Amino acid sequence: MSIVKILLATLVLLFATGCSTKDKTAIYNKPALYWYGQIIKEIKNQDLEKADDYFTSLSSEHVESPLLKTSMLMLANAHMQSEEYILANFYLDEYIKRYGDRENSEYAKFLKIKANFDSFSHPKRNQKLLIDTIASTKKFKITYPHSKYMPMVNTILVKLELANLQTSEEIASLYKRLDKQKASKIYDKKIANSTVKNANMIKPHIPWYRAWFE
Repeated sequence: MSIVKILLATLVLLFATGCSTKDKTAIYNKPALYWYGQIIKEIKNQDLEKADDYFTSLSSEHVESPLLKTSMLMLANAHMQSEEYILANFYLDEYIKRYGDRENSEYAKFLKIKANFDSFSHPKRNQKLLIDTIASTKKFKITYPHSKYMPMVNTILVKLELANLQTSEEIASLYKRLDKQKASKIYDKKIANSTVKNANMIKPHIPWYRAWFE
């Protein structure tokens, strides 16, 4: 037998063995409750990658299952607790898209505000997200004026406004040092229109090694 034929036979054998092993270990076509139980199990085990995989199976095999709704919120909360805010927002966006009536969306929209707020370890590095979150927080207050989450929403909004004020002050100061008067006036106007401009704010301390990059 030629070397080429031997190699081809070996490759076919390896492929067949691999497919056979995969068929034995693959899990599919399970009831929705099975996938739901696995999601809960892996969240408890703090293995969110597996939990995400099980959610994919649940959502692909049972597209109309009522368990999807609860699973999305569980996974969003789990990713928030693990400080994985992009994944948390993914589940919240999907929840709002699928179950987006006014009543169902209230909790998910609140969680989205909280997830964005919690992600601001360095707000000056993402000013657009800061401004967008302020806007969505104000919109939440108008849409759900009697929400039970309102005390926390109000606290978040004040902290976001203070962070935005501080950022505007620092940008205005920078433009003035660079003698860019037109740009500095834009931020002076933002400062003048801020609802927290008269707050007695204690500015956060920035370590010297980070101050160079802020």
